[in-house]
Amino acid sequence: MYYSRTILPQLRKQIETPQIVVLTGMRRVGKTSLYRILFDEISSKNKVFLDIENPLEQKIFEETDYNNIWANLKSYGIDSKEKPYLFLDEIQAMPGIVKAVKYLHDHYKVKFFLTGSSSFYLKNLFPESLAGRKVIFELFPLSFEEFLLFRGIKKDVYTSFHDKDQKKNAITHEKVKKLYDEYVEFGGFPQVVLTDSQAQKKIQLVDIFKSYFEKEVQILADFRQLTTFRDVMLLLLSRVGAKLEIGKLASEVGVARETIYSYISFLEGTYFISLISPFSRSIDREVSGTKKLYLCDTGLINQFARVSGGSLFENAVFQNLRPYGEIHYYQRRSGGEVDFILGDQACFEVKTHGIIRDLQTVNMVASDLGIKQSYVISKDFIDKPGFIPATEV
Repeated sequence: MYYSRTILPQLRKQIETPQIVVLTGMRRVGKTSLYRILFDEISSKNKVFLDIENPLEQKIFEETDYNNIWANLKSYGIDSKEKPYLFLDEIQAMPGIVKAVKYLHDHYKVKFFLTGSSSFYLKNLFPESLAGRKVIFELFPLSFEEFLLFRGIKKDVYTSFHDKDQKKNAITHEKVKKLYDEYVEFGGFPQVVLTDSQAQKKIQLVDIFKSYFEKEVQILADFRQLTTFRDVMLLLLSRVGAKLEIGKLASEVGVARETIYSYISFLEGTYFISLISPFSRSIDREVSGTKKLYLCDTGLINQFARVSGGSLFENAVFQNLRPYGEIHYYQRRSGGEVDFILGDQACFEVKTHGIIRDLQTVNMVASDLGIKQSYVISKDFIDKPGFIPATEV
């Protein structure tokens, strides 16, 4: 059984466009399952779904003359009488395939849907010659809205933060708050969410971490000291929501700052971490400012690090705010800080139990910055204007 994702309508719109569609994201986030849904919805029979990690299916594309690839595809039922649709899963397993994709797209008008497990790799994989030919989508672990759908629970979802605030409901919150606790504890990887046993959830989280290390780090990265890289990963897991101190990390593991920068770049490029910059009207200040760190999934944090409940909750909120746009944090010169600023739309303070003082603080910052909306996102339900329950984000 395949489960839908909120990104699916955007992908559906791409079915009849000429562009090559690329879906990227961390391993185990559900890219293949999502493409299977899309594949089944295409009414044409002139289509094929290929796993490029399978050596036998790689062989189709191992041709010096790319016209021979077209001949190979005929054995899979692909012909030139109508528009062909090719779904290629995990293309990073065969870097040379991109040139063949370009050729078949240009000469045989093939509609391609590609998946790859690493933006770090894909950014270097696609040549400039594909500019204008491709559109890239990113898939992340489940949002809480998707988590509920995977668990068979439907609830009203409001797109505007004003509506999330004004239409919040204590009864609805009570019905799903235990599920939200589970979501924060075990995260949003689909296979983990669909597993009932807590013991099995933990085993799967270990397997996801192991798979990432073996298939992304060991294969894609060119790091000589893999044990040091692993140690940095584990240190970062314990620093969720904190400012990234490169010098301190370098000192703790005994490597140069440049090495830490290369590790951070790889981890961010392969979706394991996310970094957010301080909000500033000056681009130069924003780029040069100290970044804050968030992890791809709270389940992995909980499994491999000891962090406070507040930090874990903040990471979950970050993951659910990300689809709304670019996120920054705000640091006042006096030392006060606001957790998240979403573009120029809204300021957010994140609290397990928000109080009026928190709302006053975020309101003041929003006013100073000229941002119209400001809210406290609270894990507990607060029946006052300006407080949004995390279950609604």
